[in-house]
Amino acid sequence: MRFIGAFILWIIVFIVAGAVFVWSGVWNVAADQPDSFLVRAVVGATRGYSIERRVHDIQPPSNLNDAAMVKEGAMHYAEMCSGCHLAPGMDDSEIRHGLNPKPPNLTRFAPEPAEAFWIIKHGIKMTGMPAWGPTHDDQKIWTMVAYLQKQPKMSAAEYQQLTANAAQEHEQEDHGATGMNSSMQRPMPAGTNAPASASTH
Repeated sequence: MRFIGAFILWIIVFIVAGAVFVWSGVWNVAADQPDSFLVRAVVGATRGYSIERRVHDIQPPSNLNDAAMVKEGAMHYAEMCSGCHLAPGMDDSEIRHGLNPKPPNLTRFAPEPAEAFWIIKHGIKMTGMPAWGPTHDDQKIWTMVAYLQKQPKMSAAEYQQLTANAAQEHEQEDHGATGMNSSMQRPMPAGTNAPASASTH
């Protein structure tokens, strides 16, 4: 009984100490303030084990070497990822200087496919890594994974060739999606009866 009482007391002490720490504002949350070794170790381990637990059932497609798939992935990567994770021929970028933690340089290694797919789709909290799943289906995400497998051995010239029309392709894709949504939401002309299904939206 004495042990249980002491255990409860320590829990209360930790809760109060944690509350005082939070309310004190002593921890500097500025992104330009480097984290301590302990914070980096704890957060890194938590992130690693969390991702590892969630990728077991992800099966990469067999066509990750397909040239068309790699090219499409390169164009998505150029528009969405290169500013943070760099690309062949890039030494650094302005946004990387202000990010904490600093994003991995994906020109130096190829991430494991299942892990890359999960991270791209779901993002990672408090790192600046967004979840692309809400705006990109699994097929598009796998094209980015396919590209990442090739990137470390790719020259700047090869990258430029793959992504020459990336901005234009990305803009057309966005306009296509916007146009479809606009046509679906366009108001009916005056005096026209709306379809019965419209009342359910």
